[in-house]
Amino acid sequence: MRNAAFFLAMAAMLPLAVWKPFVGILLWSWISFMNPHRELWGAVTNLPWAQMVVLCTVAGCVLAREPRRIPLDAVSLLLVLLAVLFTLTTAMGLGTPEDAWEKYDRAMKMIVVLLLTAALLSDRDRLHALVWLMVIAIGYYGVRAGLFTIATGGGWRVFGPPMTMIADNNHIGTAMITAIPLMNWLRMQSRHRIIRWGFVAAMVLTLFGVLGTHSRGALVALAAASCVLWWRSRYKLAGGAVMAAALAGAIAFMPQNWVDRMESIRTYEADASATTRLKLWEVSWLLAVDRPLLGAGFRGPYTREAVDRVMPEGPARAVHSIWFEVLGEHGFPTFVVWLSLTAAGFVYAQRMIALARGDPALAWAGDLGRMAQVSIVAYLAGGTFLSLAYWDFHWTLMVVLAAAHRLAREQVRAPARLPAWATQRREAVAA
Repeated sequence: MRNAAFFLAMAAMLPLAVWKPFVGILLWSWISFMNPHRELWGAVTNLPWAQMVVLCTVAGCVLAREPRRIPLDAVSLLLVLLAVLFTLTTAMGLGTPEDAWEKYDRAMKMIVVLLLTAALLSDRDRLHALVWLMVIAIGYYGVRAGLFTIATGGGWRVFGPPMTMIADNNHIGTAMITAIPLMNWLRMQSRHRIIRWGFVAAMVLTLFGVLGTHSRGALVALAAASCVLWWRSRYKLAGGAVMAAALAGAIAFMPQNWVDRMESIRTYEADASATTRLKLWEVSWLLAVDRPLLGAGFRGPYTREAVDRVMPEGPARAVHSIWFEVLGEHGFPTFVVWLSLTAAGFVYAQRMIALARGDPALAWAGDLGRMAQVSIVAYLAGGTFLSLAYWDFHWTLMVVLAAAHRLAREQVRAPARLPAWATQRREAVAA
C-alpha cells in the first residue's frame, strides 16, 4: 500500500515539475533530504527518482524560460568554484577511480541543483515553501524518533533511513538538531495557534529523538546549539528557563545506560572509538600536508595505498570529521573554499539580523538569520565527529540564506518604503 501511494504521488508530481519548475526543486529536495523511497520495499526503492525529478525540472525550465539567470552572490560563486576544485582534485586523486568519480558525480549533481535552486528562489513564498520542505523532511524522522524513544524509555538507539547519508545514529542526531531551529522559525512565522503549538510539540519530540540516538557527538551539537539559541533569543531569561527545563526533563527521562555512555566523553582516552577517530584525523592531516594543493581526492583516505604513503598500516576508512574529511580529500585551497561557503551563509544571516533591527516588516528575515545561525553551529559542532562534509541539506540552507538576504535588501529598497521625495525623484528619472 505504501509503495503504491508513493508511486502514484510521484506520477502526479513529476508532470507538475515540468509545468512549474520550482515544484521540481521542492520534489528533489524531498527525495534528497528525506529519502522517502528508502522507507519502501521492492523495485520502487531502487528507481532513480532524483534523476527523474531533475530531468523534469530542467525540461520545465526550458519550457517556462525560467530562471532568467543565476544570482551572482557569494554562495553561488563559491559553489561554482567548489565544482572546479572538485574536478581537479578528483582527476589527480589517489583513491580508487571508480569510487572517487562516483562520489564526484554525486557532488556535482548536488551543486548543479543547488545553483538551479538559487536561481528559482525569486520570492518569499518560494523561500518559505522550501524551508517548510526542509523541516518536514528531517522533522518526520525527529517526531518519529521522539515517539519511539518515549515509548521504549530511551533504551534503544535511533537510526536514520537505511542507505542514506543520515542512516547512522550520529548523523541522524546531528540532522535533527540542525532542523529544530528551522522548526522554531516556522513557528514564529505562523499566524495559526494550532500550527504554532504543533511545532512546539514537534521540537520537543525531536529533542527526545536526538537523545534517543545515544550519540555523544549529537549531545555536543545540542549543547552548542542551545547556547547559541539562548544567546540569539529575544527574551533570554524566560527563554533560558524554558530551554533548561526542557533539556533537564528530557535528560532525566533517559535510562542509566544512556547516562553512562554520555559520561564516557570525559574519559575519551580509554574509548577505542575515540582514539581511532583521533588516528583517522591524523591520517587525513598528513595526507593534506603531503599533498597540500590537491589532497588525496574523493575517497582517498579510504584507500589503503593512499594511507600507506603517510602512515603505513594506519586506518583507511571514513574520517569521521567534516573538517578533516575535506582536508584529507582535497587539500588546503578547497578546504578554504568549502569553509567559506558556510561562512558566507553565516554572514548573510548576520546581515539580515542587522537589516531587521528596528523594522517589524523585516522581522521574518531577522528571525531567519538568528535561527539559521543556530543550525549552522549545530552542524559544525556535530559534524566535527561525522563524515558529513557534503550534506546537501546544509548547503541548501546556505542557498536559502543568500536568497533571503537578497529578498530582504529588495524589500528595503522597495519604492513604497522610500521617502516621498525619493519616490518622486525616481518617477521623474524614469519619465
